[in-house]
Amino acid sequence: MNEPTPIPAGTRICASDEQLAAITYNEDGLIPAIVQETGTGRVLMLAWMNSDSLLQTLETGRTWFWSRSRQEYWCKGETSGDRQYVREAYFDCDGDTLLFLVDQEGSGACHTGDYSCFFRSFGDIEN
Repeated sequence: MNEPTPIPAGTRICASDEQLAAITYNEDGLIPAIVQETGTGRVLMLAWMNSDSLLQTLETGRTWFWSRSRQEYWCKGETSGDRQYVREAYFDCDGDTLLFLVDQEGSGACHTGDYSCFFRSFGDIEN
């Protein structure tokens, strides 16, 4: 009999008060969050977080975002099954961009069905 595949767990990230205070949100209370795949380094998506979704992500080890169009929180993969499990979390030198390294589960990160949201390129590459 086949054993069920264990559900991976995200990594809880313990951020200090000083680190959280260094985060700079825009005028809408949001910060861009880049999601990159652990191992391959492939950029999967960019989404927006507010302070609550950032804390939820750090505490649960799953990516949580703020939907600007729907004006609501969403946890990546709750409806699609394409979950992201956080392994590492960073903020840039200005504190105005976040980077999450994740293990991607399922068919990918993009709502179009593509593995990465960055599947389109501009023109031809010239040498």
